Amino acid sequence: MGEAPAVRTRPVPQRTCVACGRVSSKREFVRIVRTAEGSVVADPTGKKPGRGAYLCLQPACWDQAIKKGRLERSLKVRILPADADGLRGFASQIGVTP
Repeated sequence: MGEAPAVRTRPVPQRTCVACGRVSSKREFVRIVRTAEGSVVADPTGKKPGRGAYLCLQPACWDQAIKKGRLERSLKVRILPADADGLRGFASQIGVTP
């Protein structure tokens, strides 16, 4: 008798934290997006249009990304103080305090 066809599994999307360089599944990161207007916002759904970068949930990574310009380099945009405050506010809402 013939063998059953093999079940194909989908590959798990891998992403890299822009601050620490850790590679893991997409679901373990928060996506940060540069919108068409040039603002920088957090994208918890991961579906907003625009250039994106990923941060893991470590407070040190959020601190490095905002203060040391890692997000600015990845997103190719200057982050305004209001956007940086919005990112810090989002981080505190999800339990990451940079």
